Amino acid sequence: MKHIVKIMGLLVAISAFWIGLLQASIVPHSHTWLLPLYFVVSLGCYGLLMVGVGLMRFPTCPQEAVLLQQDILEAKEFLKHRGVDV
Repeated sequence: MKHIVKIMGLLVAISAFWIGLLQASIVPHSHTWLLPLYFVVSLGCYGLLMVGVGLMRFPTCPQEAVLLQQDILEAKEFLKHRGVDV
């Protein structure tokens, strides 16, 4: 829930900045209409960055890998007793 609040706050801030630029005419209107597109692209880049960071920090669990291998062997034995060729 915290992440969505952060994104919504960023969206409100960017929208306020964009409306301010439109009202003040600091940036020409030919450039100002591209700002929402830049925002969407930067939000996509941020999302990809967060996925990449999450994948880099994904924990490895060696003890869980051993338990998974035991479950696989147990399932193979069960299927062999049932007559399924594994």
